[in-house]
Amino acid sequence: MNSLPPISRCLLPVLAACVVVLLADAASACPTCKDQMAADPAAANLARGYYYSILFMLSMPPLILSGLATLFYWEIRKGRARQAALAKSAN
Repeated sequence: MNSLPPISRCLLPVLAACVVVLLADAASACPTCKDQMAADPAAANLARGYYYSILFMLSMPPLILSGLATLFYWEIRKGRARQAALAKSAN
């Protein structure tokens, strides 16, 4: 099935991990963004804007889902109350 010897199968992931670790510092941020953020004191506002936009985008799915769940809960509750009222009036 696999023509590589067992040591080669283990060596390839280890080498890949070493390359990733060695290049991690170079890939931490694009040089233009990193240099611009360090040189410009007003860049703190830009970073703060990115932070709040990310928080906003991350909060939207739970807010939408919880809003829909609440709507469904209330609609089911009103429907059951209506059925109970109809059953009570029929008796």
